[in-house]
Amino acid sequence: MDYVLKTENITKVYGTHKVVDHVCMHVKKGAIYGFIGKNGAGKTTFMRMVAGLAAPAEGTIELFGSKELEKQRLRIGTLIENPGVYGNMTAKENLEVVRRNFGIAEKQAVDDMLEFVGLAGTEKKKVKNFSMGMKQRLGIAISLFRNPDFLILDEPINGLDPEGIKEIRELLLKLNQEKGITILISSHILGELSKIASHYGIIRDGALIEEFDAEELNDRCRRCQKIIVDNEGLAANILEEKLHISNFDIPKQGVLRIFEQLEKLEQINRELIVNGVNILESYLAGQDLEGYFMELLGGEAND
Repeated sequence: MDYVLKTENITKVYGTHKVVDHVCMHVKKGAIYGFIGKNGAGKTTFMRMVAGLAAPAEGTIELFGSKELEKQRLRIGTLIENPGVYGNMTAKENLEVVRRNFGIAEKQAVDDMLEFVGLAGTEKKKVKNFSMGMKQRLGIAISLFRNPDFLILDEPINGLDPEGIKEIRELLLKLNQEKGITILISSHILGELSKIASHYGIIRDGALIEEFDAEELNDRCRRCQKIIVDNEGLAANILEEKLHISNFDIPKQGVLRIFEQLEKLEQINRELIVNGVNILESYLAGQDLEGYFMELLGGEAND
């Protein structure tokens, strides 16, 4: 498995408080990894450690399969917290400063980047007069200037209006699909994140409690009748032969999930019981993505 980022028990302590608690994260090459947690859960601190802006108290980080982090971090672009830009300069002037700092000889690179992130035509407008979405695009442009293979973005859509969110979403998909850039993006705007993420990690109170991909997430949120029984084999036979239900699965021993005829829950239960199946629990399961995330996070997604 090719991982762009792999961490082992990364921990950060401030005083007696573990801000990041033994996090083991796995970001696959080519993924858009949605990093989800409440404000204060440890997302930003974790990203800062990966980027080399803070040192872990313990644990290890691998980038592109290597522990030579100084070298590998040259392949990373970051936008953590607010974009570091000069408000009294234009976007082009800001990128010109970046170009010179990075030692990039080709002056055309500035105009090409402005075009790519959708800021062409803003040559006369100072950044202090930009919308929040325009500032975020400029921040992303700065993070892209060294043609990174891996992009780390901390809440890039926070505070944006719907149009700004849509613009950033389309830009990130373009970066991932056209340039093959792997992206680690934190957010608590769960509905938007679910439109672009291929993989997810859930952090709660500093600990990464779960990782899964988008297909698994959709499966977990799929509406179904969930039945816990003493004999799943017998129950399956009854569903197929007596009730003519074929759209079900057995995710683990003693559990069935039925994805059709959900309006006939009582009839299904009665048929199972009269044919010798003991039902321990039976209920409708599944919910929307935001509801599922909130359940994992332990309440509201955003404090």
